[in-house]
Amino acid sequence: MSGSGTKERVDVLLVEQGFFESREKAKTAIMAGLVYDEHGRVEKAGTKLPRTAVLKVKGAVHPYVSRGGLKLEKAIKQFEIPLHDRIMLDIGSSTGGFTDCALQHGASYVYAIDVGYNQLDWSLRNDERVNVKERTNFRYMTPEDLDGPEPDFASIDVSFISLRIILPPLKQLLKRPADVVALIKPQFEAGREKVGKSGVVRDAKVHEEVLMHVLSFAEELGFQIKGLTFSPITGGEGNIEFLAHLGLEPEGASALQEPYSWTETAKEIVARASKTFRSAPGHSSAN
Repeated sequence: MSGSGTKERVDVLLVEQGFFESREKAKTAIMAGLVYDEHGRVEKAGTKLPRTAVLKVKGAVHPYVSRGGLKLEKAIKQFEIPLHDRIMLDIGSSTGGFTDCALQHGASYVYAIDVGYNQLDWSLRNDERVNVKERTNFRYMTPEDLDGPEPDFASIDVSFISLRIILPPLKQLLKRPADVVALIKPQFEAGREKVGKSGVVRDAKVHEEVLMHVLSFAEELGFQIKGLTFSPITGGEGNIEFLAHLGLEPEGASALQEPYSWTETAKEIVARASKTFRSAPGHSSAN
């Protein structure tokens, strides 16, 4: 059964699509008559619509070329990452939500890297601050492939590939000290047997397991784990995703950092994410 054919409550969809941070706020907007779908105004929060439904909220405008920018926005605000004059690698740039967000928050130059072609929004494609690198498989990139300034910030939003493949080459491309915002997608990190038939990971234990595996791997590579939270919007088919703040310090500096166990933090973040996206009455399961 395809996730695109499943239905969900409108208040849940509004949170998943990034219009509101809670179902309570979504319900308030619905009651105020501000929410519309292609057929007209939505009257009840419990109305179920396909996950592919295009919703509009009167007066609401996404600030970036795609809703993906909301993910990076939450990360840089919650983790307090300064972007002024930073040089960025946007790995998995797609339509450019992360690139747009970074530029609006002060980044001076962005390498927009994607294995795909002709996806980047036209406004960014023609921005002199954006170096478009399409048809580029990041796992094979080397410092020689960067024909501009040396990057000290990176974002990762990739699909159908594990962060274990992305982080090793990334380490070789960054000027230290550096910050990284990595989107952790359980559906591409967990084993196939732990992913539901519709491609959705719903088990909180699997979420915790994935987070600890990715964070442990990053630490083994020499990255510092600086922060962890969940994405403000869900990924494809309604998957809950997570945001990690990684740091890369000059050689020798990382040894001075105090060790910290992220196990309990990961459990807390997973629980909060589940409460945000999964606990609506009558929540449907795509599995």
